Amino acid sequence: MADKFYITTPLYYVNASPHIGHSYTNIIVDSIARFKRLKGLEVFFLTGTDEHGLKVKQASEANNLNPKEFVDRLVPQFKALWEKLNISYDDFIRTTEDRHKETVRKILGILYEKGDIYLGDYRGFYCTPCETFWTNMQLKEKICPECKRPLEEISEKNYFFKLSKYQGWLIEYISENPKFIQPSFRTNEVLAFLKEPLGDLCISRPISRLTWGIPLPFSDDHVTYVWFDALINYASGAGFLTDTARFSKLWPADIHMIGKDILRPHCVYWPIMLKALEVDMPRMVFAHGWWLEGGEKMSKSRGNIIDPVYMIDKYGADAYRYFLLREVSLGSDGVFSEHKLKTRINSDLANDLGNLLNRTLGMVELYFGSRLPYPDKYSDYDATLKEHAITIWKGYDALMEDLKLNEAIAHIWELINFANKYIEESKPWILAKQKDKRLNTVIYNLVEVLRIAGISIWPFMPVTAESIFGQLGLEKKFRFSDLKEWGLSKPGVSVNKGNPIFPRIE
Repeated sequence: MADKFYITTPLYYVNASPHIGHSYTNIIVDSIARFKRLKGLEVFFLTGTDEHGLKVKQASEANNLNPKEFVDRLVPQFKALWEKLNISYDDFIRTTEDRHKETVRKILGILYEKGDIYLGDYRGFYCTPCETFWTNMQLKEKICPECKRPLEEISEKNYFFKLSKYQGWLIEYISENPKFIQPSFRTNEVLAFLKEPLGDLCISRPISRLTWGIPLPFSDDHVTYVWFDALINYASGAGFLTDTARFSKLWPADIHMIGKDILRPHCVYWPIMLKALEVDMPRMVFAHGWWLEGGEKMSKSRGNIIDPVYMIDKYGADAYRYFLLREVSLGSDGVFSEHKLKTRINSDLANDLGNLLNRTLGMVELYFGSRLPYPDKYSDYDATLKEHAITIWKGYDALMEDLKLNEAIAHIWELINFANKYIEESKPWILAKQKDKRLNTVIYNLVEVLRIAGISIWPFMPVTAESIFGQLGLEKKFRFSDLKEWGLSKPGVSVNKGNPIFPRIE
């Protein structure tokens, strides 16, 4: 059996349509999942939607719908976006599904029986937009430290989960497992937070205040706090407490990919929940940065959202994917601008990659009647190109395993740019005039470079990779092992030169 690789996105909150931040996370995870499939791993890629809580209830009321009708209308928008972006997820979980609700209730029952959940008095402040409680000790003024909006003062009976009991264990675990939280500077953030005493987590809402949630198995008067419910998706989606064989095969998750704004629930609440359940920790939680616009984080509340559907319809899914992955290193913030996107399309995609494909296939058509020639006379320069092409996999593999996606793309582009330079210096048009047999070798080598580039870019730009393979007359099967081989393009095969894959934007 192939090695398994289990990767997740966070569950997206369905109180409004999907935005660039949602698309960015799914593009990252899709690229990693495709790379692992390229290497022959059995991948399980889970995504989905988080559908309970006060924000959803309020949004549904504003739209004159009940909460279930409201989320049922929004979920297809997320699925449609993932289809547009060619996101190759294996499972889509909704927190309103029975399989998830059953797991949440079983987990609550186990933790309650164990004495890790207790009834207590909650007094403090609540931020509805963030679905977060704050104590007096955490506040300088009565506004939310995260979103800067007014807080509501609350006093009520609620159930609490004993985070404090496991604080010492968590500090030790994070300190002894430096790869658990990535990038590494996020580890320091979490450890700094854990230096303060950890309050127990309020995990319920009274039904008198909120009916839209999973009922607690031990109280008819309460529903589950949305964050406690949502985190469990990583386990419920893998079959925890419902499908033992599936869970033991998939767990632990290899990577939870999240935005940096949800670091605390994933690196404090979730590990402690798993520890209390005596379940293994996920191998890594990776927090990527935000996309900024005009120096501010994009958010629904600020009204500065970039609509991914508009961008994809205007520039194409692969160009949009390429820009988001290439523009910033994973973990850093990026600044989005349409101007930058156009520049990337014109320089990297049209000039470099598109031009290489177009010129090469144009020459196969012109000089060889659209059939790939047999390589003939060799020079040292041909050997240099070949060496560059069949060793690219080493750096590419190391960078992808290290989640340096933008550097892995830059590494592929070094080969693409070298091949463009090779055309200029080999001057195939002169070789053709002189009837020099080295022309066969130059053209064959360029096709082989395009084959290797096509495999390498498939995780990032799947449609483009498939188009390149189609034009080269290759079967659209992508295998990592084929990066290490030279000569897999078959002489005599017909090439099918198409329209430019990335027309220049004027």
